[in-house]
Amino acid sequence: MDTINLSLTLEETNIIIKSLAKEPFQDVFELIGKINEQADGQLKKLKT
Repeated sequence: MDTINLSLTLEETNIIIKSLAKEPFQDVFELIGKINEQADGQLKKLKT
């Protein structure tokens, strides 16, 4: 599968997650999890 990298602010990322949360869980749970996982990893690096 092809991948792309996006550069978003934390606020923009939270807006996307909130928007996705309005969709049926079965359609978006994997995507929300993937966003959270990648964001958490990046935020931890910024704090160290």
